Amino acid sequence: MTSVLSVAVAQPPTTVGDVAANVRAHAAVVDRAAARLVVLPELSLTGYDLAAPTLEPDDARLRPLVTACARAGATALAGAPVRDADGAERIATLAIDGRGVRVAYRKRWLGGDERARFVAGDADGLLELEDGWRIALGVCRDTGVPEHVAAIAALRPDLYVAGVVHHPHELEEQERRGRAIAERIGAAVGLASAAGPAGAAYPFGAGRSAIWATGGRRLARAGAEAGGLARAVLPHRPQR
Repeated sequence: MTSVLSVAVAQPPTTVGDVAANVRAHAAVVDRAAARLVVLPELSLTGYDLAAPTLEPDDARLRPLVTACARAGATALAGAPVRDADGAERIATLAIDGRGVRVAYRKRWLGGDERARFVAGDADGLLELEDGWRIALGVCRDTGVPEHVAAIAALRPDLYVAGVVHHPHELEEQERRGRAIAERIGAAVGLASAAGPAGAAYPFGAGRSAIWATGGRRLARAGAEAGGLARAVLPHRPQR
């Protein structure tokens, strides 16, 4: 494992329903993040539109993001609705790097109207980077579910990240969750929070994406504006 990991949590501008435009915005973030890992909000590639068509990992519209990741030597974690082989539609985290796109995690704890269309995932998410860093994954409501946090702690990750979408009045809860998870799992935490118009249900996302160190001390936080990002360099946390 390399000794440090550069991480960015980003909140690119979202054009609801326009995957190609969102891919361009994601690629621009990867280009300027100067980070090995770039984390993006829930359903970031479509916007938080619960009627958005599913996105296949081999969709040609994702190629500019694959190219940006190859250029930067980065892995990006972006959000999209997907259809699995069993026909079920799920809210997913896609892992994108210079080799291509794959589904890395399917949201386990659905909220509100999501249950009318989507099926919950049935496995915890753990992504291992080529240099050995173990990244645990979540999506939005997962971060507030004690069972999810306990399961993540049992995985003993080096870092936990989640893409989220919150209203501005939920910012205090977003901050509380980031600190609490870092304290509970004994690892750093990054939350990428949508900013600006994110969908009909979220006319203005809270933004303020942030990274917390092991123990809950905040290392970096973006502003409320779309296009912002926060970046930190994490030291290696030896496995206990």
